[in-house]
Amino acid sequence: MGFFLPVPALAGGATEKIWHRLAELMAADGHEVTLFSRRWPGLPNEESFGRLTHRRLPGNTHTKNLPTNLVLDFLWGFRVMRQLPPADVVVCNNVSLPVYLKRLRPSAGRVAVVLGRMPKGQNRFYGGTDLLLATSRAVAEKAISESPALSSRIFQFPNPIDWELHRSAGAQGNAGHTLQIGYVGRIHPEKGLEQLLDAACTLAARKDLPPWRLSLIGPYTIPQGGGGQEYVDSLRATYGSRLGDHLAIVPPVFDKRELARKYGELDVFCYPSLAAQGEGLSIAPIEAMAAGAVPVVSRLDCYRDLIVSGQNGYDFDHAQPTAVAALTEILAKLLTDPTTRNRLALEAQETARRFDYAETSRLLLGRFTTLIAAPTNKRSPGA
Repeated sequence: MGFFLPVPALAGGATEKIWHRLAELMAADGHEVTLFSRRWPGLPNEESFGRLTHRRLPGNTHTKNLPTNLVLDFLWGFRVMRQLPPADVVVCNNVSLPVYLKRLRPSAGRVAVVLGRMPKGQNRFYGGTDLLLATSRAVAEKAISESPALSSRIFQFPNPIDWELHRSAGAQGNAGHTLQIGYVGRIHPEKGLEQLLDAACTLAARKDLPPWRLSLIGPYTIPQGGGGQEYVDSLRATYGSRLGDHLAIVPPVFDKRELARKYGELDVFCYPSLAAQGEGLSIAPIEAMAAGAVPVVSRLDCYRDLIVSGQNGYDFDHAQPTAVAALTEILAKLLTDPTTRNRLALEAQETARRFDYAETSRLLLGRFTTLIAAPTNKRSPGA
């Protein structure tokens, strides 16, 4: 894992949640799994659960400075590398370790790197890796454009979810008469929340809509990847008085069952991210879909794998001057047209089923088996 969050995901982190669950499933399937994560108060430095062993090493707090984070990632990679046992496969959820691991510790095993966000040039240095796990087709295409020689080593592996947990939460539904629009994720400027809030202000001025409420749920502190206290204060100052009871900004929810319950209360889930150079394929829209919420997303390439607009949700062109008007129109339609809302919700829930952990874990283990049986990649890390 990375250098700044613990496993289990006591302080959040979709990656931490996903790969902890995958590790548990692989161990339950009879494989020996060692999971490295950040040392954390209240968690032992080492513990085992059957075939799964946790080893926790000193880490660092995430900062808002990218060069600093890259240095911390580099140092963390060396710290982990010295502790790695011999293995068949090492899965790296960090940036720098895959660059040098195979050269410095060839006994560590085949090297797989997770491309959880849109690549930013690092693939040019991954010539020594054996497998690249791309979370969406858009991520895979960007990785190939950065380093065409890696194309045969890229395996599309979308972020998985606990489909049954979220489906069950969705079955409880929204018990009130107020329709619920929600966003779950980091409270950060790159997430496009101003567009969503501007659309909400337009909706609030209309008198022809049923009762509705918008909830923004997620971390906002910089160590948790948010925009910081100043940013969330600015949102409250700009939109609080204009939206009144229509708006709630809610602290992050880290308990998986409680978070699933929050998703289950939603009628519409909006993820208006502007991060064309960041998003790989966020887990939040998939979880919301599994819980029966209709997804509305910005028109980023990564969502091509998930949303067919008008069939299982909607997208809107976030880059156009008319973005807020387009988003407002979609939300108004979903608030006023229960037939369309229910149809899209059922289609979205069925789409999310294919992201279930059981299926994705089986696919990943199959790919690892193929990787181990193949001839060792002899290319140098700089190839």
